[in-house]
Amino acid sequence: RAAGADDVLARARVVADLPSALAGCGLVVATSARDDVPLVRQAELREGAAHIVDEARRAPPGSGVAVLFGTERHGLSNPQLAWTNLLLRIPANPEYTSLNIAMAAQLIGYEIFLARRAAPGATVVPREVGLADAQDMDRLYAHLQEVMDLVDFRDRTQSGTHLMTRIRRLLNRAGIDLNELNILRGFLTHVQNRRRTAGGGSGSAGGSR
Repeated sequence: RAAGADDVLARARVVADLPSALAGCGLVVATSARDDVPLVRQAELREGAAHIVDEARRAPPGSGVAVLFGTERHGLSNPQLAWTNLLLRIPANPEYTSLNIAMAAQLIGYEIFLARRAAPGATVVPREVGLADAQDMDRLYAHLQEVMDLVDFRDRTQSGTHLMTRIRRLLNRAGIDLNELNILRGFLTHVQNRRRTAGGGSGSAGGSR
């Protein structure tokens, strides 16, 4: 909104979907006033802004941080929140917790600015390997689902839809890097190969609650 900041708009990218927007972002921070988002790491604004700046400084070239805002009317949906590693909250009057998107973006941008200014010459040890981005994680979840189906490990809850959501939240909280992701996918591939060598079959059933 600053006068003369046309260069910011000129550099803006418009993409077709959320995964494309999050490509290359090892840390995805969601902004929400919702109080029904369980099992997601949460931080208040100032703490979260410091974490954003720290991770952006540590990220290797080509990687970065995304701050995700929802629509003015409905905010972020559960499928959108499933991509996130951290939920950022702005302290506000409990009776009016939801801010309009322009004010929320302005507050968060300002706190990030303050966090950067607080330690301009801080010594930062960059990551040797970047965090897995949203697209990398999506491929991991698809691979994991294949192996779960292969060994008949299924959600035994009544709705049958919670298991993968919980797994996503678990791994998103962990903030795994690309080496760790490759280890997990290598393990899953090994399971698939051993299963095929053994002749397939449904195997013993498993489940989770």
